[in-house]
Amino acid sequence: MTTQAAPQPTAAAPQAAAIASALASVERPPRPTALTTSVVFGRRALLKIKHVPEQLFDVTVFPVMMTLIFTYLFGGAIAGGTDAYIAYLAPGILVQSVLFITMYTGATLREDIDKGVFDRFRSLPIWRPSALVGMLLGDAVRYSIAATVTGIVCFLIGWRPDGGMVGVVAGVGLLLVFAFGLTWVWTFLSLILRSQRGVMGASMMILMPLVFGSNIFADPATMPGWLQGWISVNPVAHVVDAVRGLMDGSSVGGEILWVFGWSAGLVAVFGSLTMWRYRDPR
Repeated sequence: MTTQAAPQPTAAAPQAAAIASALASVERPPRPTALTTSVVFGRRALLKIKHVPEQLFDVTVFPVMMTLIFTYLFGGAIAGGTDAYIAYLAPGILVQSVLFITMYTGATLREDIDKGVFDRFRSLPIWRPSALVGMLLGDAVRYSIAATVTGIVCFLIGWRPDGGMVGVVAGVGLLLVFAFGLTWVWTFLSLILRSQRGVMGASMMILMPLVFGSNIFADPATMPGWLQGWISVNPVAHVVDAVRGLMDGSSVGGEILWVFGWSAGLVAVFGSLTMWRYRDPR
């Protein structure tokens, strides 16, 4: 009968004690905060624009087209000339340009979901909303670009706001606050609808009456009574009044409160619905 010697451990085989010692000797990195992870996801959104610059088409060409078309199409009929009309239209067309661009946030999110990217994000040990909040923060840069492009075009064709640069910056800042709140609506739609086309179609159906049934293009006093009633409760009309007042240098304290109220309400309602659906996608 022959006996076999027990196999000897090789020198390359790691020992449990050595592994434990190596792990214990390295300081554990701090857990990322909600702000840190949100900024990282915001940077991811900007990197997507860097690698696919065509995404800036909607924030550059679209605002220019809309501004020129509406100014020269309606200027003579409504105000008797483009110079007089641009003073009224500029703040409103700026609001319109930014709000239309917010729809693409939902479409982009739906694309990431279809690719399975957000399944990975859900498994990470981070603050759950950071992937969504970071995406919205990154999109805020796109909104700022659209507002800047629109403002420059309006200035080139004769717009001279009485509120000066301070009023313009304040108006754009207030608009970005409302755009952030509105974007949560499209984010929620992207989680309950099954395609990019569905998200864009639903977003357009919601946004069209809000934008065109407002005071962007004409004074509501010239409109039928039932339409004036709708404009009086339309959140976009409150945004336009507040932005127009800030850029014209007039007092709009009440309208600003309306805008902040609408923005907070949209975040509270649709932000909560979005996180509920994000945690349980079934």
